[in-house]
Amino acid sequence: MKKMVFLVVLLTLVAFVSGAMAQQKPAPTPAPAAAPAPAPAAPIKEEKAKIEKLTGVVEKVDEMAKAVVIKTKEGEKSFAIDDKVKISKGGKEMPLAELKKGMNVSVYYKKDGEKMTAVAMKVSAPKVAAREAPKKEEPKK
Repeated sequence: MKKMVFLVVLLTLVAFVSGAMAQQKPAPTPAPAAAPAPAPAAPIKEEKAKIEKLTGVVEKVDEMAKAVVIKTKEGEKSFAIDDKVKISKGGKEMPLAELKKGMNVSVYYKKDGEKMTAVAMKVSAPKVAAREAPKKEEPKK
């Protein structure tokens, strides 16, 4: 009889424990104290600056301010020059000091707001109207 009581108590205990475990709720996730604040706006990724091209004539070179003014059909445009800019003439690099007023140039630049920074400059020979050589008249025989 003791064995029977012990077995009934043991089975009852197992039944209660398994029932309690079955009803146990999963661990609650921590509830936020207040509504979550909106995430700060993600910083806008800076798009890679588009390189543009402009052709004109050098109007002014300011070595101290590292700037060049180019005269175009639309007007004068000023470009900032940094140490990385490559100035070339006839495929060979040339220093900023050799850039003079009146030279024809093609400027490749990046625009940052209102500021235009030159990336590269190609100097070309000035366009001269083709001159016709005087024709020699053949003496008549």
